[in-house]
Amino acid sequence: MNEPDDKNFSGEESKIPSRRSERKPSALKRLHESLVSGFKEEISFKYVASVAGAVFFCILVIGAVLIFADPTVAHISKPTSTETESTSPAEEEKRVTVKIREGLSTAEIADRLAEKGVIDSTLKFRIWARIYGYDDKLRPGSYTFTVGMSDDEVFNKLLTGEKRLVQFTVPEGFGVKDIAERLYNLDLADKEEFLQAAENFTPYDYMKKHKDVFFAAEGFLFPDTYTVENDVEIEEILSLMANTFDEKLTASMRAQAAKMDLSIYDLITLASLVEREVRFPEDRAIVAQVLLKRLKLNMPLQTDATLQYLMDTPKEDVTIEDTQIDSPYNTYQHAGLPPGPIANPGMAAIEAVLHPADTDYLYFVADRSGHNHYAYTYEEHLNLVNKYR
Repeated sequence: MNEPDDKNFSGEESKIPSRRSERKPSALKRLHESLVSGFKEEISFKYVASVAGAVFFCILVIGAVLIFADPTVAHISKPTSTETESTSPAEEEKRVTVKIREGLSTAEIADRLAEKGVIDSTLKFRIWARIYGYDDKLRPGSYTFTVGMSDDEVFNKLLTGEKRLVQFTVPEGFGVKDIAERLYNLDLADKEEFLQAAENFTPYDYMKKHKDVFFAAEGFLFPDTYTVENDVEIEEILSLMANTFDEKLTASMRAQAAKMDLSIYDLITLASLVEREVRFPEDRAIVAQVLLKRLKLNMPLQTDATLQYLMDTPKEDVTIEDTQIDSPYNTYQHAGLPPGPIANPGMAAIEAVLHPADTDYLYFVADRSGHNHYAYTYEEHLNLVNKYR
């Protein structure tokens, strides 16, 4: 038997590893890919798990902080519809009205509710609104709440809206500022917004704003009792009152004013002076006569009411210093009518100007009870002032 050729043997052996080396890389490659794939999956799972864990941890921390700060947060439940229940007198006393205007954010609504004592936590309110998607669903309007009512009841109202009728009365002689204050107290309008709207409100030609006038609407918001919905807009209130004035001013009244060579604007300006100067009905026509005669003679009207109009807090007696106020409304310093009405006169004051008394008085002074006393001369007037003031 021939011994194997070392060269051939080693050659054969050298070929065997070569065939094996062709198979092994394939197995190693598959193992490598498997390991890499598994590693990637593990990494992906760990990443997702870590992110989810972090989020969950943050939620737990926030919840813990909220509960610590306000334990009632833990008792939040989604609002459900509730039936209206009768309220006791004590609960009635806790009722408050809150005006929610168009465009307010959830945070601003929460602040208003907290200011009125309706909710105890603005943060809780905002979180609840965000969780349930209420941010863009809270309706504007005027709402009646009970102090300390549950959050789900508050949300039920804000989500469904609440309409009701509100009645307000504007007495004769109220100015624009007085009306703004009354509407604010009834939660029908924001004071500053109302005053701003009244500055240039001129739906009728005769209301055209004159130079130095504070509010174009002054004088033309008819004193009356009005009923409006609780979510009424300021422009609607102004229009309602101005339209009422226009309806009340009849064609015969306009004709009488024209006959007296009075524009509607001057008629109402004069009527506003009468309204503010007179306390008793019997004095209206006489005071109107005094003012008209002074205008005819180009005498300063010298009415205290025009000075009072310039004061933040009107006072019963004006002083010599007050008569020196630098303003076109100061009828002690400027002859003729003031720039515009100083109040919103009632029908009786307007009629008094259209039909003044048949007298020749030039002066009048009111006693402490509000009754006027009249004089033809300045000397007589001074005697009356010393007697009654």
